[in-house]
Amino acid sequence: MSFGRLEKASGNPPMSDINVTPLVDVMLVLLVIFIITAPLMASRLKLDLPKAPTPDASASAQQPDAVTLAIDASGQWHWQDEAVTEDEARRRLQQAAARNADTEVQVRADTTVPYGQIVRLIAMAQQAGLARVGFVTDAATARELQLEGAATAPR
Repeated sequence: MSFGRLEKASGNPPMSDINVTPLVDVMLVLLVIFIITAPLMASRLKLDLPKAPTPDASASAQQPDAVTLAIDASGQWHWQDEAVTEDEARRRLQQAAARNADTEVQVRADTTVPYGQIVRLIAMAQQAGLARVGFVTDAATARELQLEGAATAPR
């Protein structure tokens, strides 16, 4: 009868240490997060702001007026699709400014209109007291110009 050895085989002893590398990684990530967010939380001011009555919903829903001034290829001026002279356009701009100073002037001009005429139109609107001027473009034309520009761009 053979009884084996009474001694255990000398294999790898069990680990008695904890692997702290993942713990250090998590702590460093948290440290970075706190370093970034701490200044953001410290810069907030606790203020007790004064209360003001809120306007009616109907008043806030009102958009400022907008008028359309257009210049066609022949140089003819149009107010809301109605042909007008420059003097008539100037008079209507002054009337629009008297009704509401926030009225927006939407400028539509043919691509062949000289820049000087557009500048004159904008100056006329500003002299009337209308500071909000926007340019209306055709989205399809803008896409075509983009494609043309890409095709003719030097490489």
